[in-house]
Amino acid sequence: MIQKVRGYIFSRPFMGERVPQHVQNLVIRDYCDRHNLQYLLSATEYAMTGSHLMLEQVLNELPDLDGVVAYSLFQLPEDPLQRQRIYDKTIELNKKFYFAVEGLQMGNSNECDRIETLWQIRQTLPNCLVLG
Repeated sequence: MIQKVRGYIFSRPFMGERVPQHVQNLVIRDYCDRHNLQYLLSATEYAMTGSHLMLEQVLNELPDLDGVVAYSLFQLPEDPLQRQRIYDKTIELNKKFYFAVEGLQMGNSNECDRIETLWQIRQTLPNCLVLG
């Protein structure tokens, strides 16, 4: 049985990256094709800094879907408590959250820990010294 997943993309930069919406959709579509997922059109996050209203809408749809495919895991909220709420809801509903660019998926606590570790590394990198 093919799993139905909703795409999730950004209309603003995230973590210092700016990727055109059509490119994000192409990457998600390719990811879904390679993983035998039925791609439903992407929800596009609002451009306002810190907004995750469309992500909330997608999470509300989750009971009727098999999962969500985000362009990148770095499109999750920067606040760790908000991310944890997303992890908890995904696990509670026995769904999957896929991250196309990173080629990762999240659906259990071990995978959530891995995603959170990657988040913490990415947030720390700008504060690291570069030795030449």
